[in-house]
Amino acid sequence: MTSHHEHPAGTVRIRPEEPADALAIADVVGAAFAGAAHSAPPVHEGGPPGEVTLLEWLREDEGWLPRLALVAESDGRVVGHVVCTRGSVDGVPALGLGPLSVHPDRQGEGIGGLLMRETLARAEEYGEPLVALLGDPAYYARFGFVPSTRCGIESPEAEYGDYFQVRTLGAGLHPRGRFTYAAPFSRL
Repeated sequence: MTSHHEHPAGTVRIRPEEPADALAIADVVGAAFAGAAHSAPPVHEGGPPGEVTLLEWLREDEGWLPRLALVAESDGRVVGHVVCTRGSVDGVPALGLGPLSVHPDRQGEGIGGLLMRETLARAEEYGEPLVALLGDPAYYARFGFVPSTRCGIESPEAEYGDYFQVRTLGAGLHPRGRFTYAAPFSRL
């Protein structure tokens, strides 16, 4: 499933990640997180931000969901990436979103929003109950995310506070309890 979006900077195509995209994705993620205030430190001295290594670990994990690993492509170039992996709320399947990256030379154009909206639409289509993430509430509120405690979801780390957010999907009951990310997140 691929979607095309007309954009002020040209057509942006959102599509599933392919194995051949791995290096371009690593470049985008590394560039996006290199100057970010809350990025993970490099796993290897002098290496890229920890988010690049996290993505490698996630691809090898049982929580990897290829249909929810999406790239934004413009003029044949990968300019953004997002992934959701299998997490859980007290054993009930849920999604953990992240990292979400847009190359610095394309930030501020709405590409992150396109990736986010497409990810949420697909997650809902696949019947997922909720998506959790760690990020700036001022940014993610526009996509319907709220501090997790408002939905009865306990953060994996208490110090995350309101930066740990959830967006419920679909109708009906949603799980309540402690959220757990895919195993590689605890290695960072």
